[in-house]
Amino acid sequence: MSDVQVVGPGDGEVVELGAARIRVIEDGSATAHRLGIVEITLAPHAEGPAQHRHARHDEGFYVVSGTARFTVGPTAYDAPPGALAMVPPGVPHGFANPGDEPLVMINTFTPDFYVGYFRDLRDAIADGRAATAEGVGEVMARYDTALAGEFAPGGDA
Repeated sequence: MSDVQVVGPGDGEVVELGAARIRVIEDGSATAHRLGIVEITLAPHAEGPAQHRHARHDEGFYVVSGTARFTVGPTAYDAPPGALAMVPPGVPHGFANPGDEPLVMINTFTPDFYVGYFRDLRDAIADGRAATAEGVGEVMARYDTALAGEFAPGGDA
């Protein structure tokens, strides 16, 4: 019989990434790596990641509070609390917080593969290696993810 894992509101590893605070709720260790879950808190009027594509995992975003602005290719969607966005592999996407209050989302990864990206990005920033889009792209590449340059401001990749 398997043990049940309970993660309390103050539990989980916290990864600070500028305007974003990532709380790792499930790193895959309790799900045989089938599922990873993080809580993302993004400061008001902050940009999230540039549009990117994942090759190996589905990604879900459930908006807990605030408003998320999801960009999917050339289209933007505003998502209020209670909204869910599911992103299959290969679809360009990004998000931002256009509002005056913090945005809080539950972010899922199936499988859990991408959870390590946040730790690696934090470490690369601390080492001065990920201060540019190229540096972020190098970290993303470790997780079969690529920037969707054609949808970045001024991009044509």
